[in-house]
Amino acid sequence: MRGMASSTQTRSAPPRAAKIPHSTTHHGVTIEDDYAWLRDPGYPQVEDAKVLAHLEAENAWFESRMAPQAETIEALFREMRARIKEADKSVPQKDGDWLYWIEFEEGAEYKKWWRRPVGAPDDGSADELILDEVALAGDRDYFSLGAISVSRSGKLLAYSYDDNGSERYTVRIKDLGTGELLADEIPGTLSSLVWVAGDKALVYSLANEQWRTDNARLHWLGKPLTDDVELYHEDDEGFRVGSSLSANETWLLIGSSDHETSEIRMVPASDPLAEPVVVRARKKGVEYDVDIWDGEGRAPMVFVHANDTHENFRLATAPLDRPGDWTTLIEGSDDFYLTGFDLFRDFYVVEGRVRGLDRIEVRYYDEPGWIEPIEFPEASYSAGLGDNPEFAMDTLRVSYQSMVSPATVYDYDVAARTLETLKVQEIPSGYDASLYVTERLEVTARDGTAIPVSVMMRKDRKPGGPLYLYGYGAYGISIDPGFSTTRLSLVDRGFAYAIAHIRGGDDMGRAWYKAGKLDKRTNTFNDFVDVARALVARGDTSEGKIAIAGGSAGGELMGAVVNSDPELFGAVVAHVPFVDVLATMLDATLPLTPGEWPEWGNPIEDAEAFALIRSYSPYDNVRAQAYPPLMVTAGLNDPRVTYWEPAKWVARLRELKTDDNELILKTNMGAGHGGKSGRFESLKETAEEFAFILWQLGVPFAR
Repeated sequence: MRGMASSTQTRSAPPRAAKIPHSTTHHGVTIEDDYAWLRDPGYPQVEDAKVLAHLEAENAWFESRMAPQAETIEALFREMRARIKEADKSVPQKDGDWLYWIEFEEGAEYKKWWRRPVGAPDDGSADELILDEVALAGDRDYFSLGAISVSRSGKLLAYSYDDNGSERYTVRIKDLGTGELLADEIPGTLSSLVWVAGDKALVYSLANEQWRTDNARLHWLGKPLTDDVELYHEDDEGFRVGSSLSANETWLLIGSSDHETSEIRMVPASDPLAEPVVVRARKKGVEYDVDIWDGEGRAPMVFVHANDTHENFRLATAPLDRPGDWTTLIEGSDDFYLTGFDLFRDFYVVEGRVRGLDRIEVRYYDEPGWIEPIEFPEASYSAGLGDNPEFAMDTLRVSYQSMVSPATVYDYDVAARTLETLKVQEIPSGYDASLYVTERLEVTARDGTAIPVSVMMRKDRKPGGPLYLYGYGAYGISIDPGFSTTRLSLVDRGFAYAIAHIRGGDDMGRAWYKAGKLDKRTNTFNDFVDVARALVARGDTSEGKIAIAGGSAGGELMGAVVNSDPELFGAVVAHVPFVDVLATMLDATLPLTPGEWPEWGNPIEDAEAFALIRSYSPYDNVRAQAYPPLMVTAGLNDPRVTYWEPAKWVARLRELKTDDNELILKTNMGAGHGGKSGRFESLKETAEEFAFILWQLGVPFAR
């Protein structure tokens, strides 16, 4: 009943959220929001009885609607779990006097972290358990390890953990000699942990009330937290602070950035209280990151990765005493998107993409024009540097996979230019790559732009069958054509699996990212729809047989395309969807908002940004029409996409949609943005998603 903040739910009808009039006015426009009450006024504490009752009612409806799929969910879960090698370990990697690796035991949700002395026998006699996530997690509903850092001496281990999904981590320090925890305990962090001052201190960042890291702090071991020193404070509420060590571990690097501008300070790691040196003062639109090299007998140099002269970044160098005086080493290029670099004693490595394909190049300090790209065996793949912790290395750990090739770990011998296979992901239930095919297509979008699409399917798949289309398209995050064992549960049942490399990501370079943000944001949504329509036109699938999925900003994508082209899709899964874009960007008190304005625009100050966001914000554009079946998820403790965004969206959809298709919302009451923790618990949620898709598309479940 209008005006009553209550929800009703029966076995035969979904819950209906009460409508309570609420309005705000911006730029002369009044926005009505009858479901604003679903935001608990005490957030981040969610204790309002009416809010909790509505979320629980939605969860009960979710369970009742999915109950007939319980057998399918369980069978999918067992199938997915059977593809995981339960007792598994990583390839050990040398760091100083030790070899380090992680290990899963049979049936364990979480990892154990091990090491043994270099040269010790590989028979278990010298193995040392340095961190046991299984024991730390205990019987908690949620556990996430944040940062982990061994001191340079190898005697101390700092780590942080979150046990409720809020992404506020508590730091503890362990004496690896005795196994005892030190008394030091730092709550509320959201950062890396950096050892400085001869292992006597840690640098970390606290999350403030708005979940922003606006600081870098120094903690002296054994001292009370009240003695901690703030090394740097960021006054711009849109910027976040992070810290790291240089490759040679002699410099502490304190960086501050938003989505388009950055600034870095250098401090001697041995003297963290020294006056910081600003590499180059921030300039709007200029992003850069740095590292420092000091080869044997050579003057130290600052290496700079920056987009000041080309949007695809250049690599430059500068003298240590004049770090802002940049001389180009590798020019920016339209063809090569330079995404990063790593410095080693005798060579450096450049990573990037050429036409969307990963490229790793080894280069030498004394031969700036000489390039050695690492060659890989397939035409389409995802590859990058793995864990390479030492400054003096002659082999590089490299990771590799494709949509049909399981994850592979290589050692690349720099001198011999050869790859040695160390480990290939094992699939215990069996996998035959020869049964599958992958291709990379180009689809012409409505504005003439060629949009890449990566597709995987079985070779014996019949044309026109069901298709699963995934997209993200934001923040310059690329979606690489990698391998997935869970994906096989759909592909083996006749699905094609496609990734739309839409604008908003940086799959095709920095210009690709810029073409999907701010005033060009709608390109992202149009690209996704145009890819879906092109796959129908090719005969790969048909209208109504397409399942789509995306999370967070990808959930915003889901909301936008079901508003614009609902008839295309037969099942939609939106995980923690960012769908209340306008209201969130108008609220500067929310955790992410000020830092997000460079990505979406600032509708508080800019009337044009307000109008544009209002035109596509999924929640604001729900209307009376038929919508495809929708499965929506949320996390009560999610600081990134607050729980009320999906809750409000579902409430408005229930009110306005004209169809009888499924609409279900599941809120994880003890988790955050990433859903449930643990390697098997997360599989259960994927099994639910796939069972929903099979159900809605009418695809029979065959074992």
